[in-house]
Amino acid sequence: MKIAALLAIATVLAGCASPPSDEKPGGREQTLVEMRAVVIGVDQKHRLLALESDDGGRMVLPVAEAFRDFERARVGDQVVVSYIEAIAWQVKPADKGAPGLSTRETLSNPRPGQAPGGTIERALTITAMISAFDPARGTVTLTGPQGRSQTFEVHRPADLDKLRVGDLVEITYSEALAVGVRPEVKK
Repeated sequence: MKIAALLAIATVLAGCASPPSDEKPGGREQTLVEMRAVVIGVDQKHRLLALESDDGGRMVLPVAEAFRDFERARVGDQVVVSYIEAIAWQVKPADKGAPGLSTRETLSNPRPGQAPGGTIERALTITAMISAFDPARGTVTLTGPQGRSQTFEVHRPADLDKLRVGDLVEITYSEALAVGVRPEVKK
């Protein structure tokens, strides 16, 4: 996702949270999609897992080399696939950080003896500086770590009273994918 898009999303989300009046504005939005499916194909060589959901939809998931126990996946395995997408943002005083960009990726595997599966999470955090704001127009101008500025409309103009030029806006966009194999139910 582009940095400008992150800034736009965070600004749009200004109406999603209502912190106490003396705190800097912030918020979080999250979407969770969960799907139950059955494994209909396993390509060990290319590390691909073909799934069919309960509603008949099909998808192919690439499985990273870092995920252990992929070779244990079998056609007919019941799986649960969860996808979470979230964005969180917080305004903080200028002395609490500096403009910047960072990424993080975490991977978790099952312990030995547990069913195959795993989780991968990726997060991008950008910290931009508030370079201007206009309460009459309900806008804020953010300057990113590379010096580019962009002006956004704020959905909660009352929050502009809590801002100062030089304050920082920290925005984190994260997504996580988890796949877990469930034991087959014997009938």
